[in-house]
Amino acid sequence: MRVQIVEDNPALRDGLADLLSLEGYACETFDDGHAALSAFEALPYDIVLLDVVLPGLDGLDLCRRFRDIAPETQILILSARGDAIDRRLGLEMGADDYVAKPFDPGELKARVAAMSRRLNQNARPASGFQMADLWIDASRHIAMRGATRFELNARELAILKLLFENSGHPVARDTLFDACWGRDYFPNSRALDQYISGLRRKLERDPQNPRIIQTVRGIGYRFSPHS
Repeated sequence: MRVQIVEDNPALRDGLADLLSLEGYACETFDDGHAALSAFEALPYDIVLLDVVLPGLDGLDLCRRFRDIAPETQILILSARGDAIDRRLGLEMGADDYVAKPFDPGELKARVAAMSRRLNQNARPASGFQMADLWIDASRHIAMRGATRFELNARELAILKLLFENSGHPVARDTLFDACWGRDYFPNSRALDQYISGLRRKLERDPQNPRIIQTVRGIGYRFSPHS
């Protein structure tokens, strides 16, 4: 599940990201309403944790816009005030749940888990997958890091998909050739190395120390989700 955390308090924002990342959610954080909206417009999130008071667009306005863009997204409003007016307005704007600050971390995790279950119950077949801080949208042949978009050709997408499907395990060079080039392709060709090098330059934050496409010497390549 991709989770967007929109909160202008840096300690709380980072704490929420750490808390939910440990539960297996792929979290991205924002401290400004306009930046959060741009990222959401580029690729909607599954779950949003949304503060009410924000610089730029306020949380209630963001909630309404998010709901217009992606009706299926689960939205949890966070508010320091915790009064009935905030709760009522948040729900009227389209929020699915509401938590008043300060809140118990266990309660917050339970609320997010309930949202995740609701999404799974209504889920359509997945059109993408998460690799480190990248969301790969297979249907559109793109990779997204926040609001940044990377175009993928069919072979690049096939390589990423095969690595993802074997997460944590090395994928042999011959296997990559067979799946992404075809069995008739000459196996000593440098084409695979060139594609991997190009993908790293395109997608990795640090191509010299890759997190997404790691070399396994003498075997091939691997994606390790917990690296």
